[in-house]
This record gives sequence, structure tokens and C-alpha cells, in this order.
Amino acid sequence: MNLNLTKPIVFFDLEATGLNISKDKIIEIAIIKINPDQSESTFVEKINPGFPIPAESTEIHGITDEDVKDCEQFAAFAQPIIDFIGEADLAGYNSNRFDIPFLLEELLNAGLELDMENRRFIDVQTVFHKMEQRTLVAAYKFYCDKDIVNAHSAEADTRATYEVLKAQIDRYPEIENDMDFLFEFTQTGKNRKIDFVGRLALNDDGVVMYNFGKHSGKTIQEVYEKEPGYHRWILDNDFPRITKSILKKTVDELIKKDRAKRAALKEQKANEMSNKLDQLKNKFS
Repeated sequence: MNLNLTKPIVFFDLEATGLNISKDKIIEIAIIKINPDQSESTFVEKINPGFPIPAESTEIHGITDEDVKDCEQFAAFAQPIIDFIGEADLAGYNSNRFDIPFLLEELLNAGLELDMENRRFIDVQTVFHKMEQRTLVAAYKFYCDKDIVNAHSAEADTRATYEVLKAQIDRYPEIENDMDFLFEFTQTGKNRKIDFVGRLALNDDGVVMYNFGKHSGKTIQEVYEKEPGYHRWILDNDFPRITKSILKKTVDELIKKDRAKRAALKEQKANEMSNKLDQLKNKFS
């Protein structure tokens, strides 16, 4: 069974020095691009994080300082990764909560940005958890009756994730072989997290809102009008760059609209004053 694609989709997996998106670094990335004609291409690279890999991380993925000592740092791969992904949709295992925000953060650190507009992101783990609630190794065994060779190798995990999604579509009649359906199906929670780490989300009206803390559930505009310094607190503190980037764009747009509104009001008042002066001139002329 092949995926029903109208445009390419990339399955990808990251290995990193740890789980802290703001501080840790990617040390391996594997991407498999599937085209609508089912042809494939791959992008696999090990990456030097610029500091020693913690032993507890090496115990999980097996990548050592020796493995990456001669590799380039992430900045060297940032543009090639963006070019390879192109317009493709994104898919992975736990990708909405980890791989996507981690990749977006690293790209922003390199001064680049992956455009997420009109791009669907499909988390295979969410399908699995909604249907069976297991791990990737168990998912691969359950759906494909195979064992992952070199589990926690980015390429092996990426290949397994791709095969699991195809098997899930085969297994469950209610899961449509359609990227729009899979995108909606793999979203979790009441609100769609637009920064992937859960700090910002879209409400039912599609408006950006805070999704944490004392202003959770309030739109950025509501908070900006009542507590304009709140967004600056986020921008100046240890929050992921993707959160800061979306927040800054949203607030900048609010400021732009506010300035335009004030300019229009000022012009209106000037016109009214001009009309009154003209009326007075006509009255006494």
C-alpha cells in the first residue's frame, strides 16, 4: 500500500544531546522524502553539537563525541535541510512535540526559518497512541511484525516510522489515506499548538492565544491591550525561539494595526477640524 500523496511528504527523525529545545543540539538527522509517484530520496547527516555529548544521551542513541568530532556544526546543514524538505509535508514519530520544534529552533539559531504555512504535519505516534498506546519499537513489531535493527539510529527509526504509518492506514478503515485527514487526526489537545511546544496555540476562531501560565486561554491581543509588558517578559527570557518568533510577529502585527488605527483617527480629526474652520470662514465671510 502506498500513501495517497498530492505533494511530497518527508519522514524525519532527530537524535540530540538532550531534550531541552532551548539548550540542547541536534547531533544526527535523517530525512526520507516520499514523492507523489512514490519515488524516494534521503538526507542523513551526523552533526557536531559544539560541546561534549552527555553520557546519558549516548547511552540512548549510541552516538559519541568521537563519531561527530570531524562533522560540521548545524549551521552548515541548515539551508540544505530547508532545500531538501522543500514544500513537503512533515511526518515523524513524536515529531509534533519533539522533532519539529527542535528542528525549527536549530534553524532559527542558524538565522533561517522553515515556512510552516500550508504545510501539514503528521505525528505517527499520535495515531499509534490513539489506537494502541505503545512505543515505536512495539509499533513496528505490532503493525509490521518486524524488529527495528539499530533502534535509536535516526535512519532506522525514520524508516520504521514510514512503514508503521502505511501499516496503520492498512489496518484501520477509519483512518483515511489522505494527508489532510492525517494532519487533523494527529493533532492533540483542545487547541492546536502553533509553536509545537505548547506555549502558543490557536483558539476555536483561529486566533493566536497563550496556552500556558496566568494568561492561558487569552488571545495575544487581549493580553497586549491589558498587560503590554507580558510579551516582552517572554521575549527576554528562556523560551524557545520558535515561540518568541511567532509571538513577536503577532505583536508586531498588532502594533502595526494600532498605529494605522491611530493614524486614521488622527486624519479623521484633522479633517473634522479643517471642515469646522471652513464652516467658520464661510460664516464670517
